[in-house]
Amino acid sequence: MSPTLPRTVRAVDTRQLIALAQEAARHGFSQRLPVDWLQAHLAAEATHYLFPTLVQRLTHRPEVPLQWRCQQLLTVSTGEQILGLLDVLPDTFGKIPETLETASKKDIVNRIEHAVTVREWMERMADGQSEEIAL
Repeated sequence: MSPTLPRTVRAVDTRQLIALAQEAARHGFSQRLPVDWLQAHLAAEATHYLFPTLVQRLTHRPEVPLQWRCQQLLTVSTGEQILGLLDVLPDTFGKIPETLETASKKDIVNRIEHAVTVREWMERMADGQSEEIAL
């Protein structure tokens, strides 16, 4: 039986988020941002949030452990919050301390629902750079 997907939000700092991305890379999880991208774009002193949304089991790859696909609200170097995805081991997620009040969790889920995606943010950043060069 697989662990029950928790309906909660967990807060992590940038260092912790990078460690989670490294663990996802070691396991070959499909939903993760490259560690070097995170290091280049995340705000160093920010808090980021993970919200598990589905149980991911790769039946075609039985060597890959069960994972929870989390929506992540990332704070990038511009100060904006953007939406990404990260697959996390249930035991790893369970070790992240529960530090948020219910009202804060609801606010974070609302921000997740309205956040631009990493792709949209990157496209906007690329468009902004090309406009600056054109000026």
